[in-house]
Parts: sequence; structure tokens; C-alpha cells
Amino acid sequence: MINKNRDSKFVIYQVLYIFVITVLALKGADLDLRRVALEEDTVQKEVRDSLIAVLDSLYALGIDFSIKIDPNVVVENEQMRQQLSALNKKLEIIKDYVPPPKEEEKKEEIVEEQIQTQSPISVKQTYIQHTWNIARNTGTVAANIYDPKNMNNPLAVVPAGQEKRFDLTDQTEVIIKFGSQEERIKVLPNKAPEVKIERVTTKMNSSDIYVKDLQRITVFKVTIIDQRPDQLKTSWTGPISVTGPTKDSNGNLIYNVSLKVASTENAFDDWLDRNGSLRESDGRYKVNFFFTVVDEKSKDRVQVGDSFFFTEFSN
Repeated sequence: MINKNRDSKFVIYQVLYIFVITVLALKGADLDLRRVALEEDTVQKEVRDSLIAVLDSLYALGIDFSIKIDPNVVVENEQMRQQLSALNKKLEIIKDYVPPPKEEEKKEEIVEEQIQTQSPISVKQTYIQHTWNIARNTGTVAANIYDPKNMNNPLAVVPAGQEKRFDLTDQTEVIIKFGSQEERIKVLPNKAPEVKIERVTTKMNSSDIYVKDLQRITVFKVTIIDQRPDQLKTSWTGPISVTGPTKDSNGNLIYNVSLKVASTENAFDDWLDRNGSLRESDGRYKVNFFFTVVDEKSKDRVQVGDSFFFTEFSN
């Protein structure tokens, strides 16, 4: 582009130089260059048109090309005329290189790129199948949450700066729409509840184990771990007494389990008459118990059990 501009300037200056020499040789008078350029007999029409275009551009810039010439120079120089004839031939060659005045370039409209707004509902929020979920809108615009299979009715409409609770079933992802933008967020599977049973006494480690002792203390602690423990239904079977649930620091459900066979020794003897088959080869009696946990929304079902051992009602 720089070389092209330099070539254009050179051609313009050369044309002007030739033109000035022509005026000096032929007129020898005080002339306005603009007027001379318009005389049809001075140069050929094509060159004249190019010079007019150049001069118009220069005059538009405020450049005055009026030239004062010594009025005493009135004698035409024959040698100069010959030289001008040769220069006219050169003009025929270079006239096509004289660039026409440039039209004002149209400014391109600046198209602003759409600014991607950060989702007002963080994609790091966790959503779980077959349970309730909470969407927190930390942005300044409202957001709608959709099931990809149904984009007509939102699962939830979350105003700016608020949170909404909504339920999910088997969706594997949800779509967050805000303004003209949208984000997809994966939905995690609802894990089945986890049930842990641990013995919390050493009373059953000895050779003589008494029912009376096992009925007044906590023998087992049952811990139920789930992301949504409030939708669990827990039940148990066996000769046990259960207290709870309470919650630990992690929100897990805790049940305390004791033995419940007989309140008196006579009642224990009656129990032995009915359940003599429960006696082990080592002389101990064994009774089993089970905890069953059902997620009422996902329908996951877990059952875990353990055993009590004893020998006598009391010492």
C-alpha cells in the first residue's frame, strides 16, 4: 500500500511539472493553472481530464496553484516546443497511471459481538435424579430450568437473587435458559441408601452372655447414609428395641439397637420353649434382626442385618 501511494504521488508531481513547463512555454503570462487546464487546445482531452481530477482534489485541500510569470518572457522558444512535444508523448504513456480521486470509503458498521453472559445459576450446582433439588440464582436476570424433553413448560422459574426447589425424575440433564442464552447441566444418579451396622459393646465377647444386660444397653448402632434422607422409609424386623433416628454432623440417620426378648426370667423360659431351635452348637442362642430402607421416589431398596448372641437371662 505504501509503494502504491508513493507511485501515485510521483506521477502526480511529474504531470504537474510537465503542465507547468507547458504553460511557461506557450503562454508566458500570469495565469491561473485551473483555467489553463480547462483549455482544450493545451493538451489532449484524456490528459486534460486526468489533470482536472487531480487539480480538483488539490484545490479541495486548499492548495493554490496560481503562478506568477515574468511578463517580459513572451518569445516562444522553439527548442522548448520540441521538448514539450516529446513530453506530451510521455504523457500518453503515463496518463493511465494517474489514479482517479478516491471516493470516500464507507465506514464499516461495527457489529458488536454478543457478549456471553455468565450463567446466573452455577453449572457447579449438583442436581440429582428422583428427588428434590434447589437452584440458586446468583445473577441479575431470571432463569428458567427445563427438561430437554419438554421445552414448553419449565421445571422451575428462578428470579434473580433467589432460589427455587424443584423435583427431578429420570432426567440425565437439565437446561438453564437466561435471556437468549442457555446452559446444559448434567443430572447425577440418585445413589441407593447405604446402611452400616456396627457393634458398640463387648458384652457378647464372653462365654456367658446375659439377655438382661443386652436389653438395657445399646448393642448396635445403625447408620443410614443418603443424599436425601428425608425421603427414606426405614423399617426393621427381629427381637430388637430401636431408638432414633438422630442425625450426626454429616446429616446421616442414626438408630440405636438393643435386644428385646423377654422382660422376666419366666418370660425368657417361655421364649426358650418356642425357639429352642435357635441354639447353636456352642450353647449360645442366636437371633437375627434386619433393617430395610426404601427410597420412596427412586424405589431403591436396601436391607442389612446382624445377630445377637446370649446364653442366659441373667447371672
